[in-house]
Amino acid sequence: MNTIQSYIKDNKKRFLNELIELLKIPSISADSAYKKDVLITADFVLESLKKAGCDNVELCETPGYPIIYGEKIIDKNLPTVLVYGHYDVQPADPIDLWTSPPFEPVIKKTDIHPEGAIFARGACDDKGQMFMHVKALEYMTSTGNLPCNVKFMIEGEEEVGSESLAWFVPRNKEKLTNDVILISDTGMIANDIPSITTGLRGLSYVEVEVTGPNRDLHSGLYGGAVANPINILTKMIASLHDENNHITIPGFYDKVEELSSEERAEMAKAPFNLEKYKDALKVDAVYGEKGYSTNERNSIRPTLDINGIWGGYTGQGAKTVIASKAFAKISMRLVPNQDWREITELFKNHFENIAPKSVKIIVKPHHGGQGYVTPINTIAYQAASKAYETSFGKTPIPQRSGGSIPIVALFEQELKSKTILMGFGLDSDAIHSPNEHFGVWNYLKGIETIPYFYKYFTELSK
Repeated sequence: MNTIQSYIKDNKKRFLNELIELLKIPSISADSAYKKDVLITADFVLESLKKAGCDNVELCETPGYPIIYGEKIIDKNLPTVLVYGHYDVQPADPIDLWTSPPFEPVIKKTDIHPEGAIFARGACDDKGQMFMHVKALEYMTSTGNLPCNVKFMIEGEEEVGSESLAWFVPRNKEKLTNDVILISDTGMIANDIPSITTGLRGLSYVEVEVTGPNRDLHSGLYGGAVANPINILTKMIASLHDENNHITIPGFYDKVEELSSEERAEMAKAPFNLEKYKDALKVDAVYGEKGYSTNERNSIRPTLDINGIWGGYTGQGAKTVIASKAFAKISMRLVPNQDWREITELFKNHFENIAPKSVKIIVKPHHGGQGYVTPINTIAYQAASKAYETSFGKTPIPQRSGGSIPIVALFEQELKSKTILMGFGLDSDAIHSPNEHFGVWNYLKGIETIPYFYKYFTELSK
């Protein structure tokens, strides 16, 4: 294992160039216009796994985009690690806010990444972090340092709800048999403060449609006499939070896990500078549910946010019109014990009930998933901790994330496996936003750390 640093040094340029080629492909799963590109990306991942040393690689057809499966089985008596990742990416909009084209990767230096960061859609979420595992496998197979079996399952629909993965996993339990699932689709506190994600929030995502008159109307002739769907929608949305930013949907908090004061005190030990946090976001004050800290609000508390809202005339100049329809996309991040289907139904019932009779309401559920908490007393967690200790020189901090990876709960339900979340991105990497990037140092550090997890997990499993 002592050769990992030299192997990375010798292959650094190639590792970066290969990732850049992957990032050039606009694999946007949410937009059917990019279907060909998503399929090209799947082929790229398949070929990369072959080159990295997998003996068996398959493109597995699903009702949607294919899942790439690969394996390297060296001894059936040894433990098996199943690596999960995704090759699809978020849409790049708004394009005009990017400082460089989202699918023309470029390495630029930043204050946080003085050695450079790769700017491109998918750089951190999740192509860069997924590709770390491919390159780590390459190192282990080419140098004879693979201590156990490894399987890969890389999907193309994570950014749109993983429906095909939910179809695939129950039908392939034997193929996917493993001792632990390893995922790098999360982050860490800072480059000098490694952390392991031990909790994820669930998700419920809906779209709402408000319809008033049967056509767009002149706002002078009809204004004040007919319900304006945009006015109605904004009032309804505003009513979803009270003066303490508490969500007003009846039953929403019934199953929310309330952490003890002791647990909250342990969470508060994680390094956090509120002034730096505000400065990085260029905001004068933070905002959220009363009675909770910033780190608690974005990790252990549920939320409701408007992700998009539209209706009426938005072109250049003026058009005095009352729109016939108004729309919004809404996401709710959920905590353990909240069932996303139940929450979706609660939202639907509430939103329909608060609508005035002057409009019609349609609530369209999109996708969702359960929250997840992983224990820190397992062999897998100990192995991950030792891996970080070896490569970073310090013990990682367990940390709950505000993000969601809905399939983690599915894996435990169907495969009876625990998941370890070893992320190497940073909160400042702008995932899902313009100018997404991933530090070159972080990318290479992930490749360095991952093989140590395999080593320690195998040793601790004996």
